[in-house]
Amino acid sequence: MKSKKNGYSALLFCFFLVVAGITLLPLALLAVASFRPGTELMRNGLNFNIDFATVSLNNYVQLFNGSNPYFYWYRNSLVITIVQVSLTLFLSACVGYGFAMYDFKGKNLLFICVLVVMMIPTEILLLPLYRMTIAMNTIDTMWGIILPYIVAPMLVFFFRQYLSGIPRDFLDAARVDGCTEYGIFFRIMIPLMRPSFAAMGIYQGMQSWNSFLWPMIVMRTANKITLPVGLASLMTPYGNNYDILLAGSCFAIIPILILFVCFQSYFIDGMTAGGVKG
Repeated sequence: MKSKKNGYSALLFCFFLVVAGITLLPLALLAVASFRPGTELMRNGLNFNIDFATVSLNNYVQLFNGSNPYFYWYRNSLVITIVQVSLTLFLSACVGYGFAMYDFKGKNLLFICVLVVMMIPTEILLLPLYRMTIAMNTIDTMWGIILPYIVAPMLVFFFRQYLSGIPRDFLDAARVDGCTEYGIFFRIMIPLMRPSFAAMGIYQGMQSWNSFLWPMIVMRTANKITLPVGLASLMTPYGNNYDILLAGSCFAIIPILILFVCFQSYFIDGMTAGGVKG
């Protein structure tokens, strides 16, 4: 019986190893291509047939020599991602906490509205959001990108589900000890929500970092655009700068990789706990 279980575990391990290899294959191809001239990509495509005569660091030298606005784009994406993730996590957690821990008139109706908003495709909301951004005079600013998505329905739903699994006895005990409602949230609930913050931090970080359509609509100045929009601008009908595109794409993976490595210990716990109501 034990050997059968070990064989099943080994088979499962091999399966996930193959899945991981398939998942990492595009990244490996991109990394190899980033050390080749852009003309090689057009001629031979993405492959592992390495001709060491053409391999060099020229693409990264062009990337770092300051002759292009790449690091303006990088800085813009980094600032927007940090601010948006921080505000979205905090505000969405506040809303989710209210839905989970308090009873008030119209609570269920409001939560249904949150679920309905989750079902609406983002493209349908672009025109109203654009008009709202113009009215707020935030076109061509970072706040124009951040503010429309500062409270995410997906995160509100997740935090509400996560907090529904935490007994309300914590709140009652804190009130008996004289803790204020704000103190309960900041001193008791936020520490208990660390796994959910980590899970949603990775999710929202990826969403903000990779966001393309809305930043492209809002930003008009070349040095203010975000990294995905900037990399896309390298592909034009008049010429394609594959050298910068390949090296820049590899370098763009680093923040998301760091984010996942820092919070991976909480990620599984946060995702599984958020989907179960206790």
